[in-house]
Amino acid sequence: MTDSAGTASRVADALRAQIVSGELKPGTRLSEEQVRKVHGVSRSTLREAYQRLIRERLLVHELSRGVFVRQLSREDVADLYQVRRIVECAAIRSIRSLTPSGLRRLSATISDGRAAAEESRWDAVAAASIRFHEALVALAGSDRLDTMMSGVLAEFRLAYAHMSDTRVYHAAYLGRNREIAEALRSGNIEEAATLLETYLTDSEAALLEDYPDR
Repeated sequence: MTDSAGTASRVADALRAQIVSGELKPGTRLSEEQVRKVHGVSRSTLREAYQRLIRERLLVHELSRGVFVRQLSREDVADLYQVRRIVECAAIRSIRSLTPSGLRRLSATISDGRAAAEESRWDAVAAASIRFHEALVALAGSDRLDTMMSGVLAEFRLAYAHMSDTRVYHAAYLGRNREIAEALRSGNIEEAATLLETYLTDSEAALLEDYPDR
């Protein structure tokens, strides 16, 4: 990887992290001048970083207007849930052994989510939820699967911007995250996969109930 490509990757990683954390909301216009100043990069390097995120469906370029954080349609959200049900549930069912480090990572995301909820930091709860699902998939032990799901979940994070009540939505799933983790710790792989499948179906219905048409 050339220095320029490495720098573009670093900038893309930083912007992606801001999207996952909720700092950059869907519809936000990214100022080229400001982003270049923050990261100390050239125009060409920034554009390379933007192109990476456009390919990941996190940003969109609008002619004569600039680059924006992408806004998801109802169809986008439904498709992402379909992908998640297929991949996440299959990933759990493919687990052959559970490592202490993998379970600790899973537990840490649950603790982070509960701590953030107690302080009513709902963007942080959302970010912890994304990390929980990344940790779930990581239990399958596939680097390629981890990379794929990291991109899917980063794109999915954009859907949270249109929730009618983030507190009610996220509070309902904190306990269900714990139930899935407890099933895994007990070695009940199929139970965990079934809990996750129901979780994702219920989550989709709740999220799309008031989701705006685009």
